[in-house]
Amino acid sequence: MRTSIYRFTFLLQVLLLASADWVRPALAQQALGTAIDQKAEALEAQVIAWRRDFHQHPELGNQELRTASIVAGHLRALGFEVTEQVAVTGVVGVLKGGKPGPTVALRADMDALPVTERVDVPFKSTKTASYNGQEVGVSHACGHDSHVAILMGVAETLASIRNELPGTVKFIFQPAEEGMDDLDTWGAKQMVEEGVMEDVDAIFGLHINSQTPVGTIKYRSGPAMAAVDNLEIQVIGKQAHGAYPWSSVDPIVTASQLVVGLQTIVSRSVNVTEIPAIVTIGSIHGGVRHNIIPEEVAMIGTIRTYSAAQQELVHRRIFEIAAGIAQSAGAQAKVNIRKMYPVTYNDPSLTAKMLPTLERVTGSGRLVEHELITGAEDFSFYQQAKPGLFVFLGGMPADGDPLKAPAHHTPDFYLDESGFVLGVKALSHLALDYLQGGI
Repeated sequence: MRTSIYRFTFLLQVLLLASADWVRPALAQQALGTAIDQKAEALEAQVIAWRRDFHQHPELGNQELRTASIVAGHLRALGFEVTEQVAVTGVVGVLKGGKPGPTVALRADMDALPVTERVDVPFKSTKTASYNGQEVGVSHACGHDSHVAILMGVAETLASIRNELPGTVKFIFQPAEEGMDDLDTWGAKQMVEEGVMEDVDAIFGLHINSQTPVGTIKYRSGPAMAAVDNLEIQVIGKQAHGAYPWSSVDPIVTASQLVVGLQTIVSRSVNVTEIPAIVTIGSIHGGVRHNIIPEEVAMIGTIRTYSAAQQELVHRRIFEIAAGIAQSAGAQAKVNIRKMYPVTYNDPSLTAKMLPTLERVTGSGRLVEHELITGAEDFSFYQQAKPGLFVFLGGMPADGDPLKAPAHHTPDFYLDESGFVLGVKALSHLALDYLQGGI
């Protein structure tokens, strides 16, 4: 009997010792997760204060000097390695953990828009600036102020557990996400060209959304946001008196036929059962007088696609249709397509690996898969360099109506600040969990 008891006790001790090998790491991970949540909640008021300050002092792309200075000062105070003036006004901060491991990057964009704010809040922007030769109002009508504040909160949160971090976290505060009309580059593209992704294994980013309820995070694996290209078509005909149209080659009529012809690309050339595409003409300009048929008409528009093959198809058909219609009218069509942002593509393996993290952070029923978005994001340039995941954070009051909530890039754009703490938690947990179990 005693022998049996001794054997049972011995076996129990062996099992307990064996289980400790996986119990201890799990408990340690849980403790770090709890520490992150507590720190994020303690920082909520500070994150909101940062956001309000940035909101009241918006800066256009590549002019984010004040914002960058505040960010750099904060990162230095936390003991980060800080590099300034990356891609003009960008800031990169590096937090080295106490243990070896991979490198994960987190990104926030800093630029505001040439939009005059109408929302009556105490921290309303009244700033003006010169943009494309015009005096315009400036405001954070897309929420980039909240992105900066959230990532500053993440920096402080992860710094508080740096000794336990198995790897490195790179914080990218990027200028000019909205692009610069006078330059053939964008903030993320230039940051990649200057090497910020060379030592990175994966990157995460988020965008606040004014039409998604607070407490919700939206994601999509694979293509999530469209590639965007700018389209220019110059139709050249023959000028004549409006009373004698037979002596002209009318570029206005030709351009009108082109508008209709281009719509057949989506309706007849693209396989819409696989993935959609968009070809939009946004402006037609030609002529100066009611009785003169002009010599030229200028057309501009936008193209949205979701894969390289689809992009190639749409571009080819634009050239073919423009040339064919112009030739049939005796005119010429000069087509110029300027590639802007590539597809925002969430790496499927990385997305699948990080979904449990997002589910845990958001809670039951608050992690939602979103539809394809026809808007574009220059975060896509980082994703071309390394695997990345880009998600959307709810910023609409919980009782709001998505159909009525003011959209981004509008004067009435509004955010519920109670959603910011979830953003701090989400990015912090994504970084920690990736470092602890890399892909």
